[in-house]
Formats: sequence, C-alpha cells, structure tokens
Amino acid sequence: MSDNVQDNAPVPGDAPAQDVAAPVSVPVSNKRWYVVHVYSGMEKSVMRALNERVERAGMQEQFGQILVPTEEVVEMRNGSKAVSERRFFPGYVLVEMEMTDETWHLVKNTSKVTGFIGGKSNKPTPIPAREIDKIMQQVQEGVEKPRPKVLYEVGEQVRIKEGPFTDFNGNVEEVNYEKSKVRVSVTIFGRATPVELEFGQVEKV
Repeated sequence: MSDNVQDNAPVPGDAPAQDVAAPVSVPVSNKRWYVVHVYSGMEKSVMRALNERVERAGMQEQFGQILVPTEEVVEMRNGSKAVSERRFFPGYVLVEMEMTDETWHLVKNTSKVTGFIGGKSNKPTPIPAREIDKIMQQVQEGVEKPRPKVLYEVGEQVRIKEGPFTDFNGNVEEVNYEKSKVRVSVTIFGRATPVELEFGQVEKV
C-alpha cells in the first residue's frame, strides 16, 4: 500500500507546475505611456538620446517605444506640391516605460528633457490607453494620406493672393482636399461669383 502512495505522491505536485506555466504564455506588462516635456525643436534628438541611453544602461526590458508623433502635410509652393513633416505635439515626446526610480532618473536626466507631464514630478501619471490609440491612428492616417498644411472651413473669409482676383476677399464655399483646391465666392461688380483656386493662391484673413 505504501508503494502505491509513493507512486501517486508526485501527482498533486503537477498542479503548481501548470499554474506557474500559465502566466508565461501571456506576460503581463507593467509598461505605460508617459508624456515627457522637452525643449521645442529638440524632440527628435531627445528621442535618439533616450534610445541610446536605454541601450547603454541595458534597460531595454523596462522600455518600449519612444515616439515623436508626426504627420505628413502638403502645401503648394510655386505651383507644385511640397510634402513636409508636422509634429502633433511640439515640445513633447511619448515614452512607453515601466515607471521605477531608475527609469525615471534615466529619462529625467537626459539632455534637453525638462520633466514629465501629469501627476507629481516624481510620480507621473500615465496616458490612458484610448488616448494612445487615437494618437497612433492619427499618425497612421497622416502617413497614408498627407493633410494640407493649412485647413480651410466653409464660410470662413480668405484673401486671394495670386491670379486675376489678387487682393479680393471672399468666403469659402467648398473645400476639396483631394485636389488641394477651394471654391471662393468673390463679390465682383456687386455680384457674388464663385472662383476655384488652389490652396496656395489664398490665405486666411
């Protein structure tokens, strides 16, 4: 009988092994997104510096992505389209990280960083996941479909700065972002006349 008990004895011990194995397949991350305030115009250099410092310190496990959210914008220059990059949040860098004393000091002591946004100075508040999802979506949309640098709205007043109606003011009747054109209602000899113009031919009043 005692032999049977010994043979069966290890069986209950199998259960904890299964319990231990379960979390390994679905690791729980303590990383959250934080907003870091930096000198304006230095966002990209801070992003590079942070990546280098994380690597040198061997803290890759505690950090995820470090982002400067941007979108591509289109503007008309001398009749041709020019694509440039626009930052969503000038003066800010988004950092995905596990917040500990060590990671906080690494980020805070990086050149051109002034500190974290939200919460207490030594205990920042992470950004809600839904906000990050929204930002990521905007970035993706900006890559797939560049936006015009200046956005016009129906009803707003603009001044024509090129062509036969130079210096005339008019109201925007229609905006076509696909063709980068606006239809402006201009009053000529007392009559409202619609004129189709490129974005580069008008400016906001």
